[in-house]
Amino acid sequence: MIYHIVKRDAWHEAQRRGIYRPASLAAEGFIHCSTRAQILSVANDFYRGQADLLLLSIDECRLKSELRWETPAHPQPESAALTLSEASFPHLYGPLNPDAVVEILALVETDDGYTFPDDLP
Repeated sequence: MIYHIVKRDAWHEAQRRGIYRPASLAAEGFIHCSTRAQILSVANDFYRGQADLLLLSIDECRLKSELRWETPAHPQPESAALTLSEASFPHLYGPLNPDAVVEILALVETDDGYTFPDDLP
């Protein structure tokens, strides 16, 4: 299972169109994803203060685009996301087909940042 954070309206539009193509796909050539161990740091490092976010749980076996595991070119070198034991992040080289998404959770930020349920797949 891999994860991706998306704005609610962008995901609804992707479901309507039947494909998800975020700006990063055109700009960088891939969609940023994370593992279970990485996603909390990513959420708290890059998405604090943003509203209407969803966490997509993605089954890699259902992906139609190529998935590569790569070391990040990180815009914030001091980020806690880089101190994780996993050096590689999953990058999806092509659009995300919505049928690969097996669960969608609303992200709720508290004063201490984001938290996820222990039973997150």
